[in-house]
Amino acid sequence: MLVDTYGRVATDLRVSLTDRCNLRCTYCMPEEGLQWLAKPDLLTDEEIVRLIRIAVTDLGITEVRFTGGEPLLRPGLAAIVARCAALEPRPTLSLTTNGIGLERTAQALREAGLDRVNVSLDTLRPEVFHTLTRRRRHGDVLRGLAAASAAGLTPVKVNAVLMPGLNDDEAPELLAWAMEHGYELRFIEQMPLDAQHGWQRDGMITAGDILAGLRTRFALTAEGGEERGSAPAERWLVDGGPHRVGVIASVTRPFCGACDRTRLTADGQIRTCLFAREETDLRGALRSGASDAEIAERWKRAMWGKKAGSGLDDPSFLQPDRPMSAIGG
Repeated sequence: MLVDTYGRVATDLRVSLTDRCNLRCTYCMPEEGLQWLAKPDLLTDEEIVRLIRIAVTDLGITEVRFTGGEPLLRPGLAAIVARCAALEPRPTLSLTTNGIGLERTAQALREAGLDRVNVSLDTLRPEVFHTLTRRRRHGDVLRGLAAASAAGLTPVKVNAVLMPGLNDDEAPELLAWAMEHGYELRFIEQMPLDAQHGWQRDGMITAGDILAGLRTRFALTAEGGEERGSAPAERWLVDGGPHRVGVIASVTRPFCGACDRTRLTADGQIRTCLFAREETDLRGALRSGASDAEIAERWKRAMWGKKAGSGLDDPSFLQPDRPMSAIGG
């Protein structure tokens, strides 16, 4: 198992398939984009599948989520999904995407074995979407969501980040829309993972702000009491149910004590935390001929050294050198 010195066991693997993205969200990267990883630095499809197989069959991973960048930009994605769905024991397979391209790929991904999707959508207003993402693709995302639902990639979860002065008034509107369409909405606090390092704690919209906004229109009842285990989202029943809304408050209400995640970057580095400043190289081991057992041992050593928390509450906190797009959500 991937256990650390605090007794936490990693069973959820996040796999970044690319650092490239077709949006330029203001809280993630500059308008001109970033210096992308060179193709030889990226893990090949075969290497990705091998590492996931080791994680699932040898290290106790039960859930695999494909991320990016934008994972739909990865050629061969459906084939990767299909090979992972054939593993024994079969892991749960999900995808985090901006939704662009999902309209044409949702059915094929479902047939390959993908179980569900998380789609990022921060606003219902096309002009605000353009301001936030610097692209006019709002309609593509809405159609992608509909296609995911039609293909059975359910529950379809929608991830939204609220930004001051742009969409911070949209929480009730987003929730009403999500309920109407049968999507499960989750708000995520803006995290210090932007390439520009412009994040400011005193300028972010907090979980408290989000809940206060929602309660102007809806009655929220905490689901499952105060204990949420390893789930990143605190969830509330809306108006008594059955609809739910979640809030992921990585900054103001961290859940590090029960974290069950391990992360693999697109260039083959293991990260124990989104905010880690250290990485463990698996790509080099793969390409130097290491056996499955040797790779598994290197992975276990990396996770054994996982820190107690993200350090976000420490005044000396420093952002990771890599932005979110290069780490993988």
